[in-house]
Amino acid sequence: MLQIPTADGRADAFAAFPDSGGRHPGVLMYADAFGIRPVVREMARELAGHGYYVLVPNFFYRHGPAPLFELPEHIGEEARPAMIAQVMPLIRAHTTERIVRDADAYLRFLTAQPEVSAGPVGVTGYCIGGLLAMHTASAHPGQVAAVAGFHGPVSADGPDGLHRLLSAITAQVHLGHAESDLTPESLGELNRALDAAGLDYTSEIYPGTVHGFTMSDTDAFDPAALKLHWDRLLPLLDRTLVNG
Repeated sequence: MLQIPTADGRADAFAAFPDSGGRHPGVLMYADAFGIRPVVREMARELAGHGYYVLVPNFFYRHGPAPLFELPEHIGEEARPAMIAQVMPLIRAHTTERIVRDADAYLRFLTAQPEVSAGPVGVTGYCIGGLLAMHTASAHPGQVAAVAGFHGPVSADGPDGLHRLLSAITAQVHLGHAESDLTPESLGELNRALDAAGLDYTSEIYPGTVHGFTMSDTDAFDPAALKLHWDRLLPLLDRTLVNG
């Protein structure tokens, strides 16, 4: 666990990187709204095992260190409503201004680590973390070469906000949507906006999935969709950060 200095305090964070020594491309990973917990650490370690330094900040640090509230080992349908009720005020308070200000601090910290190699970085996120990832890529087009978001919103600011967000991104993009989050019609609208921004992207609905499909500690978990997520994310990072 680490402490990241920010303009608004210190954000606690988790980092995972290979045991082999040397320097590795940096990846900023934004968790879902339930935050840093065993399943997220496991995913960060899995990604680190492929040769990356992975930094996972507690983006709700203004409200306290992670975990902000007690989480059950398994987040089932009975527990979810109460947990959503706890986390929604934090999401509403996490404005675009805060997202962008924090992203500056996270990337500055990530790229200063002795285990992180020089060059561009990748950003990936889950649920609300996908939104944070897209804002980070938009605010740092010269630094972020790859951005991925899974079962999360791309923009919370309507069509004009989406256009502004996408128009600044230069990274290669992958978006993996839950079937329960996005209709084919909505996917078409989003992909037309990605086309209009001139982005190099893939954007697809993962078949048969519901919101949260990557998280193995929830009822939403879908092992096949998690594998598809790795099958999309790892080549994206490889071609942009390792061979780019």
